[in-house]
Amino acid sequence: MKHAGPDALDSLAELLAEIRKRGLKEPRPGIFYRKGKAWLHFHEDKAGLFADIRVAKEWERFRVSEPAERALLLTLIDRSL
Repeated sequence: MKHAGPDALDSLAELLAEIRKRGLKEPRPGIFYRKGKAWLHFHEDKAGLFADIRVAKEWERFRVSEPAERALLLTLIDRSL
């Protein structure tokens, strides 16, 4: 599964705008850092769009192709911050 390219990130524009409001560092588009460590990034695949987020010390993958999935990711982000 490859990292999300510009077109995939464009389709996530509203989600990315909401994530940016949380004050995370974004050294490259769609790649967010927290406390100096990579914390959240996105992938694209034939199966859809996915977010990898570091929960505790492990990466977990969440589908973010649909609005409800994106809302769930924002809830997880808010609980983690």
